[in-house]
Amino acid sequence: MVDVIIVLVAYALGNFSTSFIVGKLMANIDIRQCGSGNAGSTNVLRTLGKKAAAFTLLGDSIKGVAAVLIATYFGNAENIELITGIAVVLGHNYPILLKFKGGKGIATTIGVAVITNYIVALICIGIGLIVLIKYKYVSLASLVAIILFAIILSIHSIEYFLFGAILCLLAVYRHKDNIQRLLNGTERKIGEKLNSL
Repeated sequence: MVDVIIVLVAYALGNFSTSFIVGKLMANIDIRQCGSGNAGSTNVLRTLGKKAAAFTLLGDSIKGVAAVLIATYFGNAENIELITGIAVVLGHNYPILLKFKGGKGIATTIGVAVITNYIVALICIGIGLIVLIKYKYVSLASLVAIILFAIILSIHSIEYFLFGAILCLLAVYRHKDNIQRLLNGTERKIGEKLNSL
């Protein structure tokens, strides 16, 4: 029963959308009605600037860290940390408090990954940053990092393989429109303003 509560708490934590809160506090806007409509740090960056985006990235990452730590200290089931990590990302992507219209889960996944396996996470983040610096596409950098994370975890154990694979599939699905734009050559690079702004 305790483990079920922990997973539900993790999902609830994911529901607290940092971008939504930052948008309301800093500009009295619903970030989901601005720019790309995504409740994530990249849309916040284009809409409200670097400071707001930094707060969003940090806040969403902390959710992932907090959820896994709660599971680590209070959970009983084997691999409850991994299940909880998935739950908090699901809460971010599909928050019931925001009618299931959330972000793409990358920042929260970063928090989960760092606290779950910081060595692999830092390697993947580093490679993702290299991709970002070289190509200027946040979506491409995010996808490269999360796919690499899943691949590396696959050599750890079947549980970690499933954990990494689920996080990867969630990220790829949420980025399906970005992937199409990347293939079409129409994806916006970091720093580009949306035409509607």
